Amino acid sequence: MLKISYLQHIFVRIMELLDRRRIASLLPMQECISVMERMFLSLASGDCLQPLRSLIWLPDRSGLLGMMPGYANGPGDPNTPDSTRSAGVLGIKVITIFHGNGALGLPSHQGVVMLFDATNGTPLLLLDAAEITAIRTAAASAVATRLLARPDASRLTILGTGEQAERHIESISLVRSLTRVTIWGRSESHAATLARRLETLYPIPFDVAPTARDAVKHADIVCTVTASPSPVLLGDWLPAGVHINAVGSCTPSTRELDTAAVLRCRLYTDRYESLFREAGEFLIPRSEGLIAESDVKGEIGELLAGTVTGRCHPDDLTLFKSLGIAAEDLFSAKHILDKLPYI
Repeated sequence: MLKISYLQHIFVRIMELLDRRRIASLLPMQECISVMERMFLSLASGDCLQPLRSLIWLPDRSGLLGMMPGYANGPGDPNTPDSTRSAGVLGIKVITIFHGNGALGLPSHQGVVMLFDATNGTPLLLLDAAEITAIRTAAASAVATRLLARPDASRLTILGTGEQAERHIESISLVRSLTRVTIWGRSESHAATLARRLETLYPIPFDVAPTARDAVKHADIVCTVTASPSPVLLGDWLPAGVHINAVGSCTPSTRELDTAAVLRCRLYTDRYESLFREAGEFLIPRSEGLIAESDVKGEIGELLAGTVTGRCHPDDLTLFKSLGIAAEDLFSAKHILDKLPYI
């Protein structure tokens, strides 16, 4: 149970949205990777309630509204000295996705995360969803990469040039020692601009590939972070031993990898139910009669718990299909709450 004085303070603070700048300062990528590890373990142990998201599309399919509720039992940092701040939380992320926003100078993902005390329903915190989504999505991929990529994996390829491209370079560089990053995007000039800017931030060379096939030719790790509704990564292109984080698609009719790519890989996910109901990378091959639920190797939480097997051989191809789930947002929000001062 949270202290009354703290609750009184929260009622004042809830009226103010925690903006992107404050969220970024309170949820650095390295910390978020650890938070995602705790989240995946909690999910695997059954300590989270994680219903499927609900999506409402606009009639012209130009954008959607997503509602992602969830519950987490005691998701706080175990090192937090004040045990009253590790109570269970309820929450929901309400987010819009408009992929055409780039031309307007707006982010494609916008919304809020609302956090509530699970013991009494008290509102606890209101946060900008775009920043939490950006950080936790890349952090989840980093956890999967740490578990599934070869230990010596050092060459990263990013397919896509949006915000998640940069976030994934940051997160993957924290779990593997990168020696080269290759970027491909539908606009080569956008990819070149991104590469030149990132070269000033990282002590490694950046390349721009003219095609996605060229980009992945020598890759050890590939992150697909595009808004493409159809495959940008084909199975025939994949080198031996590569690990893939498929991030950009999250609906049954869209996918970034073709059927051949999925079939060549050992497939893992964040949540079985989400994969089996929402992921085009799985659902389209299943509709073709080429893959079944029993072919999925496991959830990331099960890998962390040691109940499923990961990479078995250096030449294995591994795939993490990321859907993005509410538990990631709740654990991130609770981590931020635990770091906020009482006054």
